[in-house]
Amino acid sequence: MQDEAGHGLYLYAAAETLGVSRDQMIRDLHSGKAKYSSIFNYPTISWADMGAIGWLVDGAAILNQVPICRCSYGPYARAMVRVCKEESFHQRQGFEILLTLANGSPEQNAMAQDAIDRWYWPAVMMFGPSDDASPNSAQSMQWKIKRFSNDELRQRFMDMIAEQVKVLGLTVPDPELRWNETRGHYDFGPIDWDEFWNVVHGNGPCNQQRLRTRVKAYEDGAWVREAASAYAEKKRKRDEEQAQAA
Repeated sequence: MQDEAGHGLYLYAAAETLGVSRDQMIRDLHSGKAKYSSIFNYPTISWADMGAIGWLVDGAAILNQVPICRCSYGPYARAMVRVCKEESFHQRQGFEILLTLANGSPEQNAMAQDAIDRWYWPAVMMFGPSDDASPNSAQSMQWKIKRFSNDELRQRFMDMIAEQVKVLGLTVPDPELRWNETRGHYDFGPIDWDEFWNVVHGNGPCNQQRLRTRVKAYEDGAWVREAASAYAEKKRKRDEEQAQAA
């Protein structure tokens, strides 16, 4: 959680360089105006979910974010360099968790398989809509913010996961996943885009619950922000007085 909070701070700071305040971004998030990754609106049910999230979700994030380390906007690129170094640890940790469970008791093996079954498709959707339905991709590619399209990155993910799951001795919930010798890539089944857009539009299994939790935490922490602001103002005045006295 400490790592992920740090990632958020990196990206808030990068966004602030474009002229929008952090307070405004937080207000947009709490009001539902701002959109965030659909993956954050699914429930975590068992310890194995921590492994599946690390392996699948952070694995997908790395594929999406590593190219951004060389994007055209410096503050964003520098933030992503730090994020990716930490995400690579999460991915390896998640794979190790699943590997340990997969080779444990039958109950642990079943727990690992259940987690993969639930997190696989949300991770596949995490790359965003298909290229022909992605309204912002063309501009982002033109500005060299994105260096690869959603579908290109999703294909890389499929090719990677299809081989890694063999090492785990587990399966992914896609009976159509198979190697295509002609294409030199794995084919995969259809994505449930209705589910994806339902989550994006605020109707996922945990959307409202997590937004309420986020707003409550912000409101409950108001006294901390007020105290920090009061201390900063007091220190500023004291420093000014000391400077004048000198």
